[in-house]
Amino acid sequence: MSDGERRAAYLRQVLPLLYPRPCLVATSESSTVDASMPRYREFMVVPDARRARLLAPAGSTRQTVGAVRRYSEPQSLTAKLKRKAVVAAVRSGTAGLLLRDRARVHVPDGADHIERYLAGLLGRDLAPSIHIGPARANRKPVLQLLDESGGTVAFAKLGINELTRDLVRAESMALLTVADAGLRKVLAPRVLATGTWRGHRVLVTSTLPIEAPRVALSPGKLSGAMREVLAAWGIRREPLGTGNYWSGLRARLAPLTETDDGRVLATAARELVGAHHEVTLRYGAWHGDWTPWNMAVIADGLLLWDWERFGLGVPVGFDALHYDLQAAIVRDGMPPRAAVVRTLASASDLLSDFGVTEDAACLTALLYLTDLAARYLSDKQAEAGARLGALGSWLLPELVAAVAAAKE
Repeated sequence: MSDGERRAAYLRQVLPLLYPRPCLVATSESSTVDASMPRYREFMVVPDARRARLLAPAGSTRQTVGAVRRYSEPQSLTAKLKRKAVVAAVRSGTAGLLLRDRARVHVPDGADHIERYLAGLLGRDLAPSIHIGPARANRKPVLQLLDESGGTVAFAKLGINELTRDLVRAESMALLTVADAGLRKVLAPRVLATGTWRGHRVLVTSTLPIEAPRVALSPGKLSGAMREVLAAWGIRREPLGTGNYWSGLRARLAPLTETDDGRVLATAARELVGAHHEVTLRYGAWHGDWTPWNMAVIADGLLLWDWERFGLGVPVGFDALHYDLQAAIVRDGMPPRAAVVRTLASASDLLSDFGVTEDAACLTALLYLTDLAARYLSDKQAEAGARLGALGSWLLPELVAAVAAAKE
C-alpha cells in the first residue's frame, strides 16, 4: 500500500475508534455526504481523503483555522505556504472548493465517545481536531482540543494497543519527571490528566506557546538545550562492557533474534561491545526523539514535545546524533543509507560540544544506531508499513560495515 492508501485506511479506522457504536460515521471523498443525520460532528479532511493529514472541526471557522494553524510544525517554505493557503481558504469561505472531503459523526444521546470522556476528564466541552500521521507501528490518535474561539486548550493522546499504550504511559511518566527537573532552556508540556477509556490509555497535556515570536536556531542553542537535558538527572561514568547501558540493550536485543535482521543486529552489537569492552563512557538522559518537527525555537529557549522515548542512562550525545540523522532523512530528503554514512562521518563534530572525545565519538554513534535499530525492530515498524521499517535496506548494512571497520 502507498502512504496515501494507508492514510485513507487509517482515516476509516480512527473515527469509529473514537466514536464507537451506537455512534455512526460517514466519510466521503466529496462534499455531498448526507447531512440529514441528526446531531453530528463534521470534520474537514485536510488536504483530502487520499492524503489525509488532519481532521479539522468544520462547524466553526475559528475552530477550523485554529486546528490548521496548530496541527504541525512546518519544516519547509512549501509546507508553510500550503498551511497559509488552507487558512486563507477557510477564512474566506472558499474551503468547500479547495477542501471537499468531509467526515460526519452521528452521536445519539447518551452515547459513549471520546469527546464525552474528555469533557468529563477536563470539566469542559472542547472540539477535537484529529491528526493523521504516516504509517508507523507507534501511530496513535492525537487530538488537538479547541475552545469556541479556536484556541488550543490541550492535546490528548490515546494508546490503543500494547505498544502505544506503553508509549503513552511512558510519556506520562517522562513529563512528570521533566516537570520536577528545573529545566531552564527547554520547556515541555505539563500533564493535565491521565486515564483509561474503553481500554485505551489516555494522556492529556498542556499546550506550549508556539505562537511566541520565533528566532533562528543556532548550533550552540541546540547543543546547550541538549546538554541541559542530558545532565538534569546526573551523569555517570562506567565501562561499556560491564555497565547498565549494555545490560539493558542486550536484554532488548535478545527477543529480536527470531528474525534475520534481529540476529544480524545482535551479532553486530556483541562484536562492537566486545571490541570496546573496557572503554569508559559517560551516560545521561535523552529526549529520545529530538527532531526539528518536535520542537520550536523562541527567544526564551526551546519548546520540546513528544517525550514518549525519553530515557536515562544512555551514552552522552544520543540526542545530537538522532537529530542529525532524522533531519537529514525527513527534512532534507537525503537517502536514508547516505544519511547514516554522513552521521557516522560527522560524529566527532556532532559530539564535540558534549565533551565526547574523538575516539569515543564513533563508538557512541554506532551504539546509537544499534539502539535505534533495536527500537525499530521491537516496534515492528516494517510490519506496520513504516517508510524506514526495512532496516536491511539502509541502516543495518552500514552499521555492520562500520562495526567491522571499528574492530580493525
